[in-house]
Amino acid sequence: MATQETSSATSEPVGLKFLSVVIPARDEEGCIAATVQHLHLELTINRIPHEIVVVDDGSGDRTWPILQELCFNVSTLHPVRNDGPHGFGRAIIKGIDAVSGDTVVIMMADESDDCRDVVRYWRLLNEGWDCVFGSRFVKGGGVIDYPWLKLRINRLANQFIRWLFRISLNDTTNAFKAYRKSVLDGCRPFLSPHFNLTVELPLKAIVRGYTWTVMPITWQNRRSGVAKLKITEMGSRYFFIVMYVWLEKYFSRGDYRK
Repeated sequence: MATQETSSATSEPVGLKFLSVVIPARDEEGCIAATVQHLHLELTINRIPHEIVVVDDGSGDRTWPILQELCFNVSTLHPVRNDGPHGFGRAIIKGIDAVSGDTVVIMMADESDDCRDVVRYWRLLNEGWDCVFGSRFVKGGGVIDYPWLKLRINRLANQFIRWLFRISLNDTTNAFKAYRKSVLDGCRPFLSPHFNLTVELPLKAIVRGYTWTVMPITWQNRRSGVAKLKITEMGSRYFFIVMYVWLEKYFSRGDYRK
């Protein structure tokens, strides 16, 4: 069950017509086919009109050829190539720029996210919310095989963000979230070229006055490939973007609110 975090959803919900799922991928030959096929099947079964936008972020393996082959069997797949500069955030932005839907879900390529949660995102957005943020750390959510050090750092970082912005969202750093396309357009310009985009998007949406709610999601550690997030490289980048949005909240005089 979703938990309400703002006063109310949009009073007169605008029916959504088309879902775009953006998946950044770099060297994911071991799992990208399963991710796309399972997602396509789940959305098709639930009769959700959709496209799957996979952005190949400079892979050095067979990720791109596999995507080309998948197009013959997955009609809704739209592969995009990011020829550079590369970066997790840049790949997502490339995908957002390429979507044709009025709804965007950002999802990982390694099957760590549950494609059934994408269906629940779609349904909640259709209730009138501008954004739906998944949390692995609320009742009904969960994690499987989360590396203990990353888990400790994750919880500390999210607690700091909660305290700084005075919000109850406790999984801001998780990339797996859903937005109306109009929200993402209202959060431009995007500043984060790397994983720090995962906090820039939800924090900007909150600060700029869009409605949002939280629902429980599940996550499991990847079963193939290598994790791309390097905590030692990302700490200062996360801190920069968090403080940037905090300054917007308190010193922009509402210039960027919707």
